[in-house]
Amino acid sequence: MSNAKLIVDGKEYVFPIIEGTEGERAIDIAKLRSQSGLITLDDGYGNTGSCKSAITFIDGEKGVLHYRGYPIEEVAASARFTEVCYLLIYGKRANKEELTRFRRDMTYHTLLHEDMKKFFEGFPPNAHPMAIMASMIASLSTYYPEAESEQELDLNIVRILAKCKTIAAFAYKKSIGQAFIYPRNDLSYPANFLRMMFAVPSEPYDVPKVLEDALNLLLILHADHEQNCSASTMRMVGSSEANLFASISAAVCALWGPRHGGANQMVIEMLENIQASGIKLDEYLSQVKDKKSSIRLMGFGHRVYKNFDPRARLLKQAADNIFAQLGVNDPLLDLAKNLEEAALSDEYFVERKLYPNVDFYSGIIYRAMGIPTNMFTVMFVLGRMPGWIAQWKEMRDDPTYRIHRPRQIYVGETKRKFEDWGNL
Repeated sequence: MSNAKLIVDGKEYVFPIIEGTEGERAIDIAKLRSQSGLITLDDGYGNTGSCKSAITFIDGEKGVLHYRGYPIEEVAASARFTEVCYLLIYGKRANKEELTRFRRDMTYHTLLHEDMKKFFEGFPPNAHPMAIMASMIASLSTYYPEAESEQELDLNIVRILAKCKTIAAFAYKKSIGQAFIYPRNDLSYPANFLRMMFAVPSEPYDVPKVLEDALNLLLILHADHEQNCSASTMRMVGSSEANLFASISAAVCALWGPRHGGANQMVIEMLENIQASGIKLDEYLSQVKDKKSSIRLMGFGHRVYKNFDPRARLLKQAADNIFAQLGVNDPLLDLAKNLEEAALSDEYFVERKLYPNVDFYSGIIYRAMGIPTNMFTVMFVLGRMPGWIAQWKEMRDDPTYRIHRPRQIYVGETKRKFEDWGNL
């Protein structure tokens, strides 16, 4: 085993170097504080591994993404979302019998308790769907007991996977003042959700195959992405032994932010601002390149990928086909294509490897599908749900896991006397 040496004030400390199955290497500093009294400072955890995980592998330099060892390109080409859920959560591909049972359970646990409809009535009409999602998911823990066995945990996993799409669709219907559409047991996961979103009572509605397949692809590509902000939140909250529903509610709140799950919404808002202002694209890109400007190019670049985001590559390939089948004629989508072309032909962005990421393409595809902008992050929730569950379950199944408790470097006031000011 290789070691790393740290010399502080002339004293030497030795720490083991561990290596992952894909060749990633890390210095194990678990005993740093006990041996030296020191801690590490890594703002934003950009160089810190918080756990060992067997779920997702990313090589940002090469643009590689694997789910349980399977390349995302192969998974996206042939899998259905429910199959990916099982793969991520249970660590193996389901056989025919397991997958049939899993899909059946996810179908028959889609309904919400009728009392929960009253909760939706209590939200104001302009409530953001993400606020409703977080609240309703947390409330599930009042209806379903803490899992005390593997069978009960499996049931709760199925419940949240099945019910989250119903909660999402109901949140949308609430926001536009329409009646709820109940799920149907004969439809696939994406088709069921889309019907609950777009159907209205007493009118026939068949989910177009192109929409069903597009959503299946989007859900798969968002299913997990290693230790991102919301996955780490899921693990941190779960490390306190908070239940599955409470931990997912916290992850939903983490995903809500514009720097994470809200990024695809920011892409559409950027395009709308460009369109409304009438600014030419070369002028807009010049403002982006100006270091004194606050203008940002949303949907380009990624903290992890220093190459093309493999998910974005797949969505780029699918986008034109989706637009053509839908017969979409939207000036904003044309603007998005022109912006992409302009940025990819500009040396400034190419040299810095600022390629379109998954948020850029998912935003414009969701818009073409008729998904309203304030629902984009909710769509991310639906896709990321199996990844969160897999992260939470992997941690809870590890007998060595500890409650998460990061350290800090205190930079506040030193000790001072609290003066008695008398009666103010």
